[in-house]
This record gives sequence, C-alpha cells and structure tokens, in this order.
Amino acid sequence: MKAARIVAIVGVAVLVGAPALAQTADEVIEKHIAASGGRAAYGKITSRTAAGTITVTTPIGDLSGNIEVFSKKPNKSRTLIKLDLTAVGAGQMTSDQRFDGTTGYVMDTLQGDRTIEGSQLDAMKNGSFPSPLLTYKEMGATLTMDERAKVGGKDAYVLKMTPKAGPSIRLFIDADSFMLVRTAVTLNVPQLGGDIEQVVDFSDFRDVDGIKIPFVTKSTNPAQTVTATMMSVKHNTDLDDSSFSKP
Repeated sequence: MKAARIVAIVGVAVLVGAPALAQTADEVIEKHIAASGGRAAYGKITSRTAAGTITVTTPIGDLSGNIEVFSKKPNKSRTLIKLDLTAVGAGQMTSDQRFDGTTGYVMDTLQGDRTIEGSQLDAMKNGSFPSPLLTYKEMGATLTMDERAKVGGKDAYVLKMTPKAGPSIRLFIDADSFMLVRTAVTLNVPQLGGDIEQVVDFSDFRDVDGIKIPFVTKSTNPAQTVTATMMSVKHNTDLDDSSFSKP
C-alpha cells in the first residue's frame, strides 16, 4: 500500500561554551554530559514522559498528528503516534512501538503488527535511559573521533560509536555548546526497501529538572522527514513495566 510506505516511521532509537581546541572523543563526551546537566542530575532521573505534535513531510504533502514518548531505566521505551492520513485516503493511523529492554514490538493499524528485528532491534538494545553516553564504556562500545562537520552552519565534533553488536552511530556534538545536535545511523528497514540512513537533528533545548532536553526532534531518511515538537516533558513519572511489553 502506497500510504503504508509513506508513513513507515522508524524509531531509533528513539540526546557552556568552550574553546574549539583539540579534544579526545572521551573528553568531548564528558563535556557534553556536563553541558547538558551533569552526571549528578542525570542520576536523579528514572523515567520520562513527553507529549507533543508530529508532522510527517512526504512527497504528497504534510501529515500531522500527536506523539507520546515514554522512557524508563535502564532501557525501556515506548512511542505512541496517532497520525491523520485522511489526505491519502487512509483515515487515522495509530502506531504503538514498544521495547522492554530485550524485545521490540509494533502495533500498527496501517502496516500491521510486527516484531522488531535485525539492526532496528540492535540499535534499541544499544540505547539506555537517560542517555547511552553515560554508560557506553560499561556497555563495551568504542568511541573514535572523525573529522569535524557543519550542522546548522556551526562546527560540530563528529564521533563514531561502535557497539559490540549492531550498527555504529555517528554523533555530532556542537563545538561551542557541547550539545548533541545530530545523530546518523544506517538501519535495515524492510518497509522502506532495505538499508537507509536515518539522520536525527535535535534543537530547542530547554531545562527540565536540571537536564537540557531537545523539544524539537527532526528525523530524516530517503522516504520522509518526521518532526516531533514536544509540548510537555515530565521526569520520574510512574510507568508500569508492562506498558513497554507486547500486550
């Protein structure tokens, strides 16, 4: 179905000025952690609930809806999307993507329910809440520094994180603010025809309980661009473990 291909939304997993001197990869990560709140503030966060709006930009026009994102230590996530597909003759679509730390599952009224497998599942396993950058060493990932790049016209350090298993991910960290402003990863997505590069840009950082959170997330792949704008973000909400598992 054409509409199903257009809205094959992929969850990836689902992140103070300093001189732009030579840095090691580990130093850049530590400065990022400090700039975004610090290890002590992160240590107080056990869960997060975020809600907002979503816009999917496709070749046939923009589609809009609502999004809710739930996260819980150590590595549980859920993304619930309700999208208006009236413009493509498909009514309302609901996508409920869940990951319980080990297995992933999607309930999708348009494309059908399915188990998350392959590189998409690996990428989820390599994540952690509130940030995989806090624990990448313990998880056995290696980190190397690549050449700098421009993101939004500004210099960014580019780091490549290679996990023990699954796809590597490139991290773009602003050279002035040390905020994580972009990630890029190649995933195999059968709904989109195979391997795709998924680029996610983060902006509109706001302080929530001492942690700087991006309220705007723009996810781009060859088929579509998905922009999520959060209206509210709350920490340490009571989330039942069962809500992250396949029903």
